[in-house]
Amino acid sequence: MNPVRYRILGVTQTTDDHGIPVPLPGPRLRALLTALALRPGRPATPETLIDDVWADAPPQDAPAALQALIGRLRRTVGKDTVTSAPGGYRLAATEDDVDLFVFERLVRQGADALRTGDPATAARTLDAALDLWRGPALADLRDHPAAARPEALRLEASRARAEADLLLGRADEAVPRLAELTTAHPYDEPLHALLIRALRDTGRPADALAAYETARRTLADGLGTDPGPALRALHAELLDGRGYGDNHEGNSRDGGSRDGGSRAGGSHDGGSPPRPAAEPDTPLTPPRLPERTGNLRPRLTSFVGREPEIAAIRSELHRARLVTLTGPGGSGKTRLAEEAAAGLPQAWLVELASLDRPEAVPGAVVSALGLRETVLLTTTWRPRRTTRSPCSSSTAPRAASS
Repeated sequence: MNPVRYRILGVTQTTDDHGIPVPLPGPRLRALLTALALRPGRPATPETLIDDVWADAPPQDAPAALQALIGRLRRTVGKDTVTSAPGGYRLAATEDDVDLFVFERLVRQGADALRTGDPATAARTLDAALDLWRGPALADLRDHPAAARPEALRLEASRARAEADLLLGRADEAVPRLAELTTAHPYDEPLHALLIRALRDTGRPADALAAYETARRTLADGLGTDPGPALRALHAELLDGRGYGDNHEGNSRDGGSRDGGSRAGGSHDGGSPPRPAAEPDTPLTPPRLPERTGNLRPRLTSFVGREPEIAAIRSELHRARLVTLTGPGGSGKTRLAEEAAAGLPQAWLVELASLDRPEAVPGAVVSALGLRETVLLTTTWRPRRTTRSPCSSSTAPRAASS
């Protein structure tokens, strides 16, 4: 692997052929080098570089200002480092010379090692990847959309690194790291699940239950939702003692004793009669409602470009319960969100632009979901009677409420 020369995972830095740091005076110069390093070995058009460097406030004669900045960069890092190419300017480098691309490659290798059952290699590789970070990605390109993907990949690498620790029996080392990560990403359920597992594996089931309760309250207070199936299943395992059987003498994962007897009655020493089996709990559960597809409309025109943003959004949708897109009006947030959600059967579109009162939002959401009709349920979750709001229709799907 060639030595990394351009570091853009943080404030942009570069070194010469001997590894000696090269000073980069001025934020514009660092922004230009960052924009070129995003496309190593490939030409970038002047328009693209102007947009990256000056964002929404380009100078009056932007092409001339860019040309002058290119000259300054050549004098700083070497005249052959930035070359003119058909259609623009090119950084004479490969992806192995830029820390961002080295990071992405190492994360892929670490994830592959984890999937193939080699947590030791995964831990070493992911450590090397995470060590490349020195601050926010593309710190010298303010609010650049390309920063979303490496930030999401960094979180994914942190999860995989904690998973490797658990597989290697290093739960004690994973706990403080996961506690810090869940604080920084309070709505990331996979991180909460890893922390609960780490606490359980260190023989601290009470702390694991407390961590679940913290996650449940965080999701309820921040998003108004309950934990997902994975967290709930882990909570159930903790409540009935499964999942940490190695820390409890005589119990195996299926609840039986290690000598082959069962809790309900099996063999015993004859000194006292076996205890009768306990009556199983029969909690009331709501009937399972049928799966319903979303309401995204077919798009009549093609969607070109913005692949990094789409990939970053889809990556977050698989991990987070709430993903928010921000930007100025008319920048294409709605279309980008629709494109990122295309193909997801449970994706729903709720139009809020025309609303002028906050209290109208719940009604708009209910209408978009087709939930105007409700069914009143008894304590045994059997329908008793049906009520309809004035705006419901006979074809509206039903939703359970209590």
